[in-house]
Amino acid sequence: MVNSSREGAVPGAAAVPPYWEEAKAELMKRDRIMKKLIPQIGDLHLVGHDDPFTTLARSIVKQQVTAKAADATWQTLRAAMPRFTPSAVLKAGAGQLAACGLSKRKTEYILDLADHFKAKKVHASQWDQMDDEAVIAELVQIRGITRWTAEMFLIFNLLRPNVLPLDDPGLIQGISQNYFSGEPVSRSDAREVSANWEPYRTVATWYLWRSLDPDPVK
Repeated sequence: MVNSSREGAVPGAAAVPPYWEEAKAELMKRDRIMKKLIPQIGDLHLVGHDDPFTTLARSIVKQQVTAKAADATWQTLRAAMPRFTPSAVLKAGAGQLAACGLSKRKTEYILDLADHFKAKKVHASQWDQMDDEAVIAELVQIRGITRWTAEMFLIFNLLRPNVLPLDDPGLIQGISQNYFSGEPVSRSDAREVSANWEPYRTVATWYLWRSLDPDPVK
């Protein structure tokens, strides 16, 4: 069973996710912080990414480097491979990936990702029909894909409405600043706060990200 309603939704389109307006209304009704925060952000909303392979490859490139460095490497990579497919990546091989600025480890990760897609070791065409934990379990079998990376994929590619990425520093910082006056926040604290948000924890997380950085996450 899928945790979201996406009939008629086009992944990656700039359209508002189908649950977004209902989620905003529910969150503002239940949560005093969301009641204040959501109107401050205005009409912005989550915008998805359309291609699963590209989304995951870019998430690997972004790991443990600054946004500026990640963007530069990604642009170089895409310039070298305008048609960014698993087959193209495998054909390019480690040498060309490394020449684009990828570390040895990230080169290995992206080649492993490409192999999983090309050999159909993952069931990308079925992810829309699988629940969140089943998708995560499949993704974390790929080298370099952590639970956090898988959760970002659920949010930005599959547009799942109820993801709570507890390993995300932005979520924890957002909860700290908005709910605890900047005091340290444990995972237990975060779970307790988020109980009010279900089944729209993705939406609440997105608004907490916006409270720290008004520019939408890409």
